[in-house]
Amino acid sequence: MFFLDRREFIHQSAGLAGLIGAGYFLDSADAAQQTQPAQPVRGGANERINVACIGVRSQGLGHVRGYANRHNCHVTYVCDVDTAVTGPAVQAAQKAQGVAPRVVQDFRRALDDKNVHAVSIATPNHWHALAAIWAMQAGKHVYVEKPVSHNVWEGRRIVEASRHFNKICQTGTQIRSQPGIRQAIEYVRSGKLGQCTVARGLCYKRRDSIGRVTADQAPPRTMDYNMWCGPAANRAPHRNTPRGTVHYDWHWVWEYGNGDLGNQGIHQVDVARWGLNKNELPRSAISIGGRFGYTDDGETPNTQLCVFDYGTSNLVFEVRGLPTQAYRGATVGNVFHCADGYVAITSYNNAIAFDNNNRELQRFSGAADHFGNFISAVRSGRRQDLNADILEGHLSSALCHLANISYRLGRNVAFDRTNGTIGDNRDVNDTLTRTVDHLRGNNVQLGKAQLTVGRRLTVDPQAENFGNDAEANRLLTREYRKGFEVPARF
Repeated sequence: MFFLDRREFIHQSAGLAGLIGAGYFLDSADAAQQTQPAQPVRGGANERINVACIGVRSQGLGHVRGYANRHNCHVTYVCDVDTAVTGPAVQAAQKAQGVAPRVVQDFRRALDDKNVHAVSIATPNHWHALAAIWAMQAGKHVYVEKPVSHNVWEGRRIVEASRHFNKICQTGTQIRSQPGIRQAIEYVRSGKLGQCTVARGLCYKRRDSIGRVTADQAPPRTMDYNMWCGPAANRAPHRNTPRGTVHYDWHWVWEYGNGDLGNQGIHQVDVARWGLNKNELPRSAISIGGRFGYTDDGETPNTQLCVFDYGTSNLVFEVRGLPTQAYRGATVGNVFHCADGYVAITSYNNAIAFDNNNRELQRFSGAADHFGNFISAVRSGRRQDLNADILEGHLSSALCHLANISYRLGRNVAFDRTNGTIGDNRDVNDTLTRTVDHLRGNNVQLGKAQLTVGRRLTVDPQAENFGNDAEANRLLTREYRKGFEVPARF
């Protein structure tokens, strides 16, 4: 069974009712503040909530449709650095609410407007943290897409900003709001199938080559490219794909994106961690893989196996960008392996429990509105009402970053030397064997290809760093461009 396209899912669900390496510890005042309710909008449930949507191409268009004339909300601003993409968003908002939103290229103009109560962020990944923090500093509640951060350090800063400024901050991992999956997770945690030893996440999603270019490309004339770069280095784009020189394929460039692990995969990473009931980072992380099947300007792996060690259980994640078969009925989903059976999550709102003889035990289904959950929490002022508080988003996003750091610090080895590269866990090594078979099935010449074996990283879950590993710790953050620095303290 396959997932709906994520944009299609959001459009459907919108119609339903329902400093480097340093750990930061809150002092007693900050800790006390975490227990305080956020500031609800004045007038409570009867007051219209004005929303500014930041980044409205593709996923962001779903945000506009999720708020305009819904939940007593009004989209008052459409913000995008590329004016060529704002038309559909403006039309969608105007059709739904009868009044066109104001269009601005620099979203800071919307933050200056005291009549804006909330912002909804669907920018590229490298902007998520800073946009969210600026918005909360300006007194707005925030919905921020996944992954909530481009690196581990700035993800923790968003959590701190939410607590410091007392603002509701929802993560865009909408699976958390789906009743069917919530029931399936409760079933896994209940122990009805015994202890869960492996939580598996799958991102089997075809990704074609983005091609190669021999020279830098020009960004669209309709785009404020300096603003698009924001916290990242202002370098000319070096890609020219059917999607354009800038849009979408930034996912496969480390400066802006986090690969498919941090694109589609973050949803399933989040569900896996949720099912294991782990509310901190793992003891260790390792990732292996590569970019196979074509040679292009993409930097991130299109084939990746990640292992996160939580002691009594492992979280195993797979990325496959080449054509592949489903695993236990799932292509983009999750499988929880327990002592007496397994639970397969095969879509954003459907799951099935099986015993060890593959006999079906129970089905779970049901959909709900993640935007609506955010708005309800904004009205109540209770972050406990959120299905995906920013802390959950930070922890799951950080898992993706840990694996990518391991990969980026890796070494290339021949495929005939893969034994033992990821430890002696049987389930993990079975996964590696299936990965090798998958590549052979896609005519990847393994005798000529190199596998990148990442560094096994020992993690300090409390400090959220790698202890004395200075090289790995440097990749927990980035160098921010002047004027676009993520604040270290609030």
